Amino acid sequence: MNWDDLRIFLAVARAGQILGAAKRLGLNHATVSRRVAALEEDLHARLFHRLTTGMTLTPAGEAFQSVAERMENEIIAARADLESEGDEITGTVRIGAPDGFGVAFLAARLGELTRRHPGLAIQLVPVPRSFSLSRREADIAITVERPEEGRLVAAKLVDYSLGLYASKQYVAEHGSPANAAELESHPLVGYVEDLVMSRTLDYAGEFLPGWTSSFSVSSALGQVEAVRSGAGIGILHTFIARTLPDLVAVEAARPIRRAYWLVYHESVRPLRRIQVVSAFIGEIVERDRAIFV
Repeated sequence: MNWDDLRIFLAVARAGQILGAAKRLGLNHATVSRRVAALEEDLHARLFHRLTTGMTLTPAGEAFQSVAERMENEIIAARADLESEGDEITGTVRIGAPDGFGVAFLAARLGELTRRHPGLAIQLVPVPRSFSLSRREADIAITVERPEEGRLVAAKLVDYSLGLYASKQYVAEHGSPANAAELESHPLVGYVEDLVMSRTLDYAGEFLPGWTSSFSVSSALGQVEAVRSGAGIGILHTFIARTLPDLVAVEAARPIRRAYWLVYHESVRPLRRIQVVSAFIGEIVERDRAIFV
């Protein structure tokens, strides 16, 4: 048995499928399937149930996953010790972030980090869903609430606000509501409720009880574009909306406040690249803190 077999096993266990694990590892799916089968033969145990919908761990597989993850953590710690002997920061760090923060804030600033550390590769994955750090879907995650379970390290980055906005053209044609009662008579742009990844992001009712969207978009940036097009009044991140001269704030309800958290798995804490990237994100947020509130 070698580490590559364990690495492949963990990738399949975390992805729940051969193809997804193969893509993450950069291997052919047939190679991954063959290596998993060889590992099972070597251990004289069936590690996965092979279903039409994917792969699930057997009881033996669950027990072996705990062993494999302990070995993985030991290897991470050993690599961290070796990294500390050199000055250069190298390796890949994947950051998972909501699209508002990831695209509108981080994407324009992470180039500074890669210029500081040419050996560092950054992957920014701004998608509107939560990430599993324990399954290594991301090395660092930006979340909208502090995680309460798991071996995770979390630090609050910054509070941010959300408010009502409309396009200048929309207000010129339809006026701007002064209160919640008037807001009800306007078309509303909102999120797709059953795709909200966190209860803290189900906030429409705080602006208008019984809020009903006439146009729903599952991403924050998509909502921005819908409002800019004149589709109606929407709830937007103020740090994004205030940069767009064709948008105006609507005073029918006061802005609300939420927070961003930086989170990573405890096992990667010793890695210098994780500490460098985490510190940089904290640095740029502190530098530009005024735009968030």
